[in-house]
Amino acid sequence: MTIWAAKASKAKDLAMFPAPTRRAALDRLRQFVPRSGASYASNRNTDPGPGRPAAVSRLSPAVRYRLLTEQDLVAEVLGRHSFSAAGKFIQEVCWRTYWKGWLELRPTVWRRYLAERQVALEAAAGSADLAAAEAGSTGIDAFDAWVQELVQTGYLHNHARMWFASIWIFTLRLPWTLGADFFLRHLMDADAASNTLSWRWVAGLQTPGKTYLARADNIARYTEGRFAPRGLAQDAVALTEPPVSPAGTLAPLAAPDLAVPSLLLVHHDDLNPESLFAADAPVKRVLAVCDHALLWGDAARRFVGEATADAATRAAAHFGCGATLADALDGDTLLVAARAAGARQVLTPNAPVGPVADALAALEPALAAEGIALRPVRRRWDTGLWPHARRGFFAFDAEIEGHLRAEGML
Repeated sequence: MTIWAAKASKAKDLAMFPAPTRRAALDRLRQFVPRSGASYASNRNTDPGPGRPAAVSRLSPAVRYRLLTEQDLVAEVLGRHSFSAAGKFIQEVCWRTYWKGWLELRPTVWRRYLAERQVALEAAAGSADLAAAEAGSTGIDAFDAWVQELVQTGYLHNHARMWFASIWIFTLRLPWTLGADFFLRHLMDADAASNTLSWRWVAGLQTPGKTYLARADNIARYTEGRFAPRGLAQDAVALTEPPVSPAGTLAPLAAPDLAVPSLLLVHHDDLNPESLFAADAPVKRVLAVCDHALLWGDAARRFVGEATADAATRAAAHFGCGATLADALDGDTLLVAARAAGARQVLTPNAPVGPVADALAALEPALAAEGIALRPVRRRWDTGLWPHARRGFFAFDAEIEGHLRAEGML
């Protein structure tokens, strides 16, 4: 399940991942595909530690920023394996889709998290326990090592993320919102949905009453004996909260006008625009933005900066037009670029609930005042699967095979 030291050089930070380009990500995916069936299913929970070969693909940053889409991964894997043989890998890919869909249908949960995090930050000001946890000096060997690994590399194995979150909440008794914030600030692949909802799941909020307890024997087994932590909590009493509003519906998006000159806005929630818009779309110029204010950590900012430049190059070649790189997603930047392109419409990949979506919503009135329409376009993958995230994951999982068949992938 996708639940979410000396200072390293940039090269070391990125070494465990493919370079931040679509070509490099595709190369890594194709190298991984032969191991995406039974080998992955059998060994995916084992965390051998940094610098050692693992069963997982370590493609999560490329997928999070959609250098590779979920459809890319599933299509490549199904080119080598049957659906049943690759079922566990496909299921794990779809956890990210599920989390996004779940939050899209309940956006107030994201706003609740932001508000509760702010309260917790103010209450924890000067906390020695919080400082020890973030410094990796708790005395719990596994936890402290994971802190160092996370800060150095921008990554933790998914199983380690679950153990980490459980220890943070139930052993260290720190606010879950601050643990989620710590991940946002350091994980290269964190997104609003997967990170927030996975921490909620461990805490017993996402599935009310169901928690995840980190156990020393489980950690020792799946870290191949690297750790045998002592002093862990022996029970995990679920946290509680006011009821979450029922799932809403996926709002339709207004269709773009393919007869008017357009500016293509590329943002970090989808860095693969050429697979979303046809080459004959009326795109007169590309504006690719890497706004550091909308990204949480240094590792992510470095990765996204290079990945955005790669996306701009690909998009410009796809549409046969020029591209501009910018470092701020604001009204002035967008209006200047739209005017220069003679655009009456801004096309952009749809952003799921999170900072980019909030920024785009804030920009829409200024564009409208200039007679320029903002037209987000949602991927068929999201349109087909997000509405099924109304209940738990296993109800969602039952819809995946049918979606793949409907899309001609099976």
